[in-house]
Amino acid sequence: MLPMEKYLQGHGYRTINRDYPSRSQTIEQIANNSIPKYIEECKKIANKIHFVTHSLGGIIIRYYLQSNSLPEGSRVVLLCPPNKGSEIADRLRDSAWYKWLTGPAGQQLTTDSNSVPNKLKSIACDVGVITGKRTLEPWFSRLIPGEDDGKVSVENARLAEMKDFLVVDHSHTFIMNSDDVKKQVVNFLRHGYFNR
Repeated sequence: MLPMEKYLQGHGYRTINRDYPSRSQTIEQIANNSIPKYIEECKKIANKIHFVTHSLGGIIIRYYLQSNSLPEGSRVVLLCPPNKGSEIADRLRDSAWYKWLTGPAGQQLTTDSNSVPNKLKSIACDVGVITGKRTLEPWFSRLIPGEDDGKVSVENARLAEMKDFLVVDHSHTFIMNSDDVKKQVVNFLRHGYFNR
C-alpha cells in the first residue's frame, strides 16, 4: 500500500499505513487488537478517519464497524474485498500451503453462509468498492465463476450498502498501484462517489 499512501499524502491526506498479523490471528482478533490502536493514532492528527483497505483488510474493517463507528464524514474504500467470501478459500482452505500462507483469517473467507464475511451486517458509513476483472492467476480464475481478479469474483466483491461500485481492468494483487485506482480512491474520499 506504499504507493497508495504516497499518492494520498500528495493530495493532502495525512496517512497511517499499518500491517496486521493476518497469518497468526483471526479476523476478530485483528479487528479487536489492531484497529483500535490505529484509530487512536488517527485521532491525534485528524477529525475524520478514512480507511482504504485491500482484500482481507476490507473484511477486518467491516468487522470492527459492527460494534464501533468512525467520526462523522469518514469514508471507507475497499479494494478487491471478498465481501461474500472467495471460492479460492472454499477450494484450498484444507491445504497445508494455503493455511501457512493465509493463516487463521484466510480460513474464515469462504463463501458459505456461516463465514465471517457473510455474517457481517451493514456498516453505517459511506463505502465505495473497487474490484478488478483481470487475472494474473488463471489457475485460480478457473475456480471462480464469472469475472474475477484472480482471487475474488466481481460479484463477491459487491456489498449491499455500498454507495458506489467500480470494476477496473486490474488484478487483485497490484490493484492499489494503478494510477486510475488511486485517482478514484481520492475522488471517493472527497465526494463519496467514483468519477466516470
